Amino acid sequence: MDIIFLHDLTIETIIGIYDWERKEKQSIVLDLDMGADIAAAAQTDAIEDTLNYKAVAKRLIDFVGDSEFQLVETLAERVADIVLTEFEVKWVRLRVNKKGAVRYAGDVGVVIERGVRQGVKHGESC
Repeated sequence: MDIIFLHDLTIETIIGIYDWERKEKQSIVLDLDMGADIAAAAQTDAIEDTLNYKAVAKRLIDFVGDSEFQLVETLAERVADIVLTEFEVKWVRLRVNKKGAVRYAGDVGVVIERGVRQGVKHGESC
């Protein structure tokens, strides 16, 4: 399996459990690694034969920007579902970073993996 990645996608959104978080948009940063077979695209040199990361970015910017989740866990699950179902990706590793959420910590968030990563033998790490 090949991996197409989209890292440091920064989006302003309402996220959090505290009253002040419900009033002000905050920046969240998404890092996505998406399992795809790019062999056909490498042969044809055609965007139609690969995962269009610009289309993924646009969809996620719209979705996340309009969302108002309380938890980064919920946001992560919904984003992973969009990538898997709407873009026919077989596997995704997603990191959601809510920078500045904890005083004295630069990065705070979650990392999830969903789907099946092909080409990994039993017992190997992803």
